[in-house]
Amino acid sequence: MQQIKTSFDFEKPIADLVQQIEKVKQVAEKTKVDMSATLDELDGKLDETTNNLYKNLTGWNKVQMSRHPDRPQTLDYINMICDDFIELHGDRTVKDDKAIIGGFASINGQTVMVIGHQKGKNTKERQFRNFGMANPEGYRKALRLMRLAEKFNKPVISFIDTMGAYPGLEAEERGQGEAIARNLLEMSILRVPIICVVVGEGASGGALGIGIGDKVYMLEHTWYSVISPESCSSILWRSWDFKEKAAECLKLTSDDMFGNKLIDGIIPEPLGGAHQDPELMGQTLKEYIVKDLASLGKLKTDKLIEQRIEKFCEMGVVNE
Repeated sequence: MQQIKTSFDFEKPIADLVQQIEKVKQVAEKTKVDMSATLDELDGKLDETTNNLYKNLTGWNKVQMSRHPDRPQTLDYINMICDDFIELHGDRTVKDDKAIIGGFASINGQTVMVIGHQKGKNTKERQFRNFGMANPEGYRKALRLMRLAEKFNKPVISFIDTMGAYPGLEAEERGQGEAIARNLLEMSILRVPIICVVVGEGASGGALGIGIGDKVYMLEHTWYSVISPESCSSILWRSWDFKEKAAECLKLTSDDMFGNKLIDGIIPEPLGGAHQDPELMGQTLKEYIVKDLASLGKLKTDKLIEQRIEKFCEMGVVNE
């Protein structure tokens, strides 16, 4: 079984068992006593504990998993999935927003437009990328690139991973709400296939601004909600202490979203999360994308747009 690198408090049972196994190995090596039976028993217990733990994660546990510092981000997936990538910059109005990246790429010889949030891997990168929180020019850059893809009849692939759109004063002054709303409208009628994948955090309009697609997926240990658990807790209970309860109430996990028919599917992650085996995660994600590019490419444009609009219009409708 693959060695799981533990990072969170809820993974302590795994860490404890791994520690026990290491101690038994040390004793066996020092005393030259055959302890294979004990090791086999502990290995079996480790397998069982690991599988049960990751199958029964709470909403807050999944929020933690989605924020793991080693979790693959948009640029990682581009490098793993695409044969080449040419990044395009700027919204032709204000500046180039580093929180959203995009450009033409090829997957198995097919040209696509890839767009996504990029948080950064260390403090310097995160500051440079504004922690993946886009300003209006970021969403306008994304829209410019999607229109460019439409012009050349190329599919769009969107990777979502943000704590939300940037809430600063300057963002509001430059029309943050209008920029996101414009993207929702334009993406709903874009005349090329769109595949969206939540690869980390999917918070509020910041995620939805590049989240309208013919296929919308979530990786297994991600979340998608109108608000983060911490913000929800601070509003309802005037404290962050209830973030775990808020995460359960928000129904923000991939299972919840799929059960409520708000996404089209859940992409499984390697045991322990995408950060445990990024290459396997990239390979799995590529398989889903390649399959959907083939199926969506067979649809006529008018049918494609009609199905996309109908899918989102049906969300939230209750029949009594």
